[in-house]
Amino acid sequence: MSETTFDVIVIGAGPVGENVADRIVQGGLTAAIVERELVGGECSYWACMPTKALLRDAAALRAARALPGAREAVTGDLDVAAVLRRRDRFASDWNDAGQVNWLDGAGVALFRGQGRIGGERAVEVVDTDDVVTTLQARHAVVVATGSRARIPAVPGLADTKPWTSREAASAASVPGRLAIIGGGVVGTEMATAYSALGAQVTLVSLDGVLPTVEAFAAEHVTASLKESGVDLHPRSGLAEVRRDETGTVHLTLVDGTTIVSDELLVATGRTPNTSHLGLEHLGLPPGEWLHVDESLRVLDAAGSPVGDGWLYAAGDVNRRAMLTHQGKYQARAVGDLIVARAHGKDVDLSPWGRHAATADERAVTQVIFSDPEVAAVGLTQRAATEAGLDVRAVEYDLGAVAGATLHADGYRGRAGMVVDQSRNVIVGFTAVGPDVAELVQAAAIAIAGEVPLDRLWHAVPAYPTVSEIWLRLLETYGREG
Repeated sequence: MSETTFDVIVIGAGPVGENVADRIVQGGLTAAIVERELVGGECSYWACMPTKALLRDAAALRAARALPGAREAVTGDLDVAAVLRRRDRFASDWNDAGQVNWLDGAGVALFRGQGRIGGERAVEVVDTDDVVTTLQARHAVVVATGSRARIPAVPGLADTKPWTSREAASAASVPGRLAIIGGGVVGTEMATAYSALGAQVTLVSLDGVLPTVEAFAAEHVTASLKESGVDLHPRSGLAEVRRDETGTVHLTLVDGTTIVSDELLVATGRTPNTSHLGLEHLGLPPGEWLHVDESLRVLDAAGSPVGDGWLYAAGDVNRRAMLTHQGKYQARAVGDLIVARAHGKDVDLSPWGRHAATADERAVTQVIFSDPEVAAVGLTQRAATEAGLDVRAVEYDLGAVAGATLHADGYRGRAGMVVDQSRNVIVGFTAVGPDVAELVQAAAIAIAGEVPLDRLWHAVPAYPTVSEIWLRLLETYGREG
């Protein structure tokens, strides 16, 4: 490409970077995007899409078997090869041609290579032949490089070449025995998927299963994992690992327990992709998370915007809310904000303002595609209390709602809401049960809209649907108050 000067340069062409660039171009500015791997990023090829494809067939089979008439029509087990082929389609066979075409159609220039800060509003792109192209931004540079799996410093672990979320999402076959270290979202979802696909799964987690969600939700998922045959070692740590000459992995836990597996998945958190960005030229430590202000400008150690405020960070790399949809939300906000500043227009960073990412703090949405699913929005009771809010929480048996009893025989689930009593609004919602994912948006609207409970009484849920849980929670809150 002959053009090397753009209004905005984005480093990282995952969903966050793509959305930033798109908003920039829609706002009448020019944008270039730099990517060292596949355009489309982690979500498209190694996370959201392929992992949910791995989970979906088993979920559909469980749903059919939960109904007596449908159960009789189901014969045989999952076709694992067919599941993997469908997964491959959703990962576009790890080919980014479609995403590249989208960028071209959106009017965004693509530069392939490692992007690094080379100076004031300057980005150097180093390609695979070590040829360096320097790009210059008129207004802003946005870092959207995401994160990668963190491998803890356990003796022997790195030498075993363990799976991370990438290998788990893209595996060409299902191992007979799979050990998983970490009970968070990745560990729990992959335990659910690989157990259903026929692996004997062992899950080891120092903090238990899904430690950041409401306890009642974690308890339902824990019980289900046990019922599905997953060997759980909660509150256990890993002491050392080795892979023998046959390829078998041997794990020793801190309590002396030994585990033998064919593959090992490490799902113990994430680390930022900031090691090769040239941050040292700005006085920032390479390899660390980027701290940002409310406009997503990157801050230096003193808490001031870097330079004159031309550097921004969106998505995982700023650690505000490490979920694809929240990163895309930040991308829309920061893209529109940069456009507004470039055109000399007012910026609204007030809570819930046009250019604010308020939901990162108050209304984060999340669905965990375990068995059963967990849907959550906003704060847990513990987080709300720690934030100094005067809250009261109520729960209700989701399986007792008419829509749930129709949905599946023996439906088991639970839902709860956390209410800020001083404002009479919901600040947190969690549901656990089969197919509760579709409850998440109603909760997001109630929390982001700060709808008073008195008004929510008039949001009448259709009968008989699972959404009747809202009425039951409101009734329970009223009785217990």
